Amino acid sequence: MSNFDETSDFVVVGSGGGSMCAALVLRQAGKSVLILEKTPLIGGTTARSGGVMWIPNNRFMKRDGIEDSFEKATTYLDAVVGDHNDTPGATRVRRQAYAAEGTKMVDFLVDRGIKLNRVSYWPDYYDNQPGGSEEGRTVVAELFNVNELGPWKAKLRPNFLSMMGSLDDMLKLRFIKQSWESKKIAFNLVARTIGAKLTGKHYITAGGALQGRMLQAALKAGVEPRTDSPVTELIVENGAVKGVVTVKDGKPYRIGATLGVLINAGGFAHNQAMRDQYQPGTQAAWTMTAEGDTGEMILEMMRHGAAIAQMDEMVGNQISIVPGTENDLVKPVVQGMTASPHAILVDQTGVRYMNESGSYMTYCQGMLARNKTVPAIPSWAIIDSQYVKNYMIANQMASAKKRAKWTEQGYLHKADTVEELAASIKVDPATLRATVERFNGFVSKNHDDDFHRGDRAYDRWLGDPYHDKNASLGSISEGPFYAVEVLPGDVGTYGGVVCDENARVLREDGRPIEGLYATGISTASVMGRAYAGAGASVGPSFVWGYVAANHAVMKDA
Repeated sequence: MSNFDETSDFVVVGSGGGSMCAALVLRQAGKSVLILEKTPLIGGTTARSGGVMWIPNNRFMKRDGIEDSFEKATTYLDAVVGDHNDTPGATRVRRQAYAAEGTKMVDFLVDRGIKLNRVSYWPDYYDNQPGGSEEGRTVVAELFNVNELGPWKAKLRPNFLSMMGSLDDMLKLRFIKQSWESKKIAFNLVARTIGAKLTGKHYITAGGALQGRMLQAALKAGVEPRTDSPVTELIVENGAVKGVVTVKDGKPYRIGATLGVLINAGGFAHNQAMRDQYQPGTQAAWTMTAEGDTGEMILEMMRHGAAIAQMDEMVGNQISIVPGTENDLVKPVVQGMTASPHAILVDQTGVRYMNESGSYMTYCQGMLARNKTVPAIPSWAIIDSQYVKNYMIANQMASAKKRAKWTEQGYLHKADTVEELAASIKVDPATLRATVERFNGFVSKNHDDDFHRGDRAYDRWLGDPYHDKNASLGSISEGPFYAVEVLPGDVGTYGGVVCDENARVLREDGRPIEGLYATGISTASVMGRAYAGAGASVGPSFVWGYVAANHAVMKDA
């Protein structure tokens, strides 16, 4: 046995989604757990995210009378993910384990006092496929008073949403110009903010609320999270992982793990060299992951024989970089922009090439695929004055003054005619005019013959439910006309080490590496090359963390 400086029953590397879930399982079994986070902040990219978990057949669906089952969920995953030789992280056995264990995982967290709920309506991203759910399979955390963390409040990674409203409210707030319900939500947000200040509370939402609640429960259970504790090596003896080497007081520090090590250290979104190798054409500058997402733990597991797969995939999230946001950690996401009425996306030749209401992952896959044959990075969002009156440009209600500033800065292109707009963005005027007229023809007959935009419930949800005839379709016909660049950003890579249905890391020959588990985007996703619904990365991170911890406990029994 190695000469360890310290020993714990279980060591978790990284503090994103799933880490504290695994720790709670171990603590319930009376085992000691260390969480080693290399950055100064707890929560990983999960804390910055929407904090949504895609969990089929969850207790909140049953509470609300929404039909789902293990069979329906696996039918959906079979249809959307499927069986492919190049996605060994998404085998049918793994998909079935995910559907079964996810239900148990949510029950486990609720029984531990974690306040969770569901978003009232968020369709699966392929809701028209067999087994799809129009109502959605999302699970989120309720608002959390972060002041309850005491001194740990300063250690929790901030979320991208600063408003004190639920994710459900935030999703409805985008229709503030069209809906009295949205106006009421805005009023309640202001009232809640004032009330919180008067009572000394500070409510946080989305991924911040999820990870805040998880951190609170973990601390109460006796879990020890350590920040500024990067792991540099796995300690392997006779082919089995026995611990890790971390850094303490600037020196190597060896920690033994009697039951195993769980890697939940993110992907490689901030590692441009790895991106160039596995995802050419993408840029670290476009990612919205936490800064610790640099891939070294994937490389370390590979060094010890771990198989990798799906490394060319990422969770694409389309962005538009407004002047002044170039170096921001959170870029303006424009998922709903070209999915709204009076908007389309075209490549650099002026041709429309996808259903703009597809999931963000599918959207960016489409951009990257198109760019292999036709220049499409960046692509152009084309909108008209009807759009500007009702919807946001790059997540902002763009006043005339703001639009003028953006035009002066060269970000927003503006013209009185489609042909003049085409000239401004260096696209053939006749081609763009033909594209717009073809789309307007589809709007007139209320059906997109080319890409079926608006056919699915998800398309319509992403559009404007208050828009006449079709929530997703509206003509581009009233000048002035506008254009902004759209880029294939991401919220994380989607490939990594291959794991089995017990979350054990596998070698190239399919044998598990004893003592080594992995979850999150350090792994080849159970979703393969698809994104089943909102929370298809955070959900698996939690589920496989839960599965890994239970396997380690059972193995020790």
